[in-house]
Amino acid sequence: MEFRQLRTFLAVAAEGTVTDAAIAVDLAPSSVSEQVRALERSLGVALFDRTPDGMRLTEAGRRMVPWARRLLDQADQARREVTGRPPVVRLGALETLAATLVPDIVERLSARRPDLGIEVAPLNRRDVLAGVEAGSLDAGLLLDSGPAVGGLGFDAPSRLAFLDVEDVPLAFVTAPGTARDRLLVTPPGCSFRIIADRVLGTDRERTELASVTVIHGWVRRGLGAALLPEFAVAEDLRSGALVGHPVVTPDIALRLVWRADREDAVRELLYAAAGGLRDASAPAGDLRAAAAAN
Repeated sequence: MEFRQLRTFLAVAAEGTVTDAAIAVDLAPSSVSEQVRALERSLGVALFDRTPDGMRLTEAGRRMVPWARRLLDQADQARREVTGRPPVVRLGALETLAATLVPDIVERLSARRPDLGIEVAPLNRRDVLAGVEAGSLDAGLLLDSGPAVGGLGFDAPSRLAFLDVEDVPLAFVTAPGTARDRLLVTPPGCSFRIIADRVLGTDRERTELASVTVIHGWVRRGLGAALLPEFAVAEDLRSGALVGHPVVTPDIALRLVWRADREDAVRELLYAAAGGLRDASAPAGDLRAAAAAN
């Protein structure tokens, strides 16, 4: 077995198709297929059932998933210890969150553990969840609601643990004197689009834009109305550059997600995301409850 085969195997298991896995690991689909076949030949078993709808793990494949993760984790640990490199926490976050809220978490983590590095990857929600599931990310930050990951209305891998770090209030805004009949929205599937469709309905004229940053700029120019996180428009609301309008919104949280079997790897990140806890020796199982009450 080769490490690259294990990484590719986990990507296919997480993505469900060779094409999507190829995008995730930046390889040609033919290379992905060959690496999976090579791993199957070395083990002497089929890891996937090939179906018209994609690649489905066999029973042997399901048994292989935790072993592949464990072997890759141990290889990373060995590499760090042999080379003397500091441990690194890999965090994926929605681009808007990476630009606005993640810096505070990084500062708190650096203050708690100056010896611990952190890598932040701005990604869309799908890639954040896929990265956490595959193990290429230790944790992810996204917007969500409800008692389980995906409660906002999107599919999520099973067995993900989470911590709601803080509430994220939303504001329905326009430039002064701008009508509210045209909505500026992100593409379908985006968290902000899901929320906008739920809160404002789907019967208004819409203009799709690539990101919250672009929408913010268009709203300031009077080109439409938008439902945006308050943290992105707070200064404009205070200055009068934007006007807020009453609207009932669901409870949205900044949610940190990680694989339940890798909680030890994100312990310090959990403390930093929660604002820092007094007792850093609390058992991992008590950490989320303590953070939620912090």
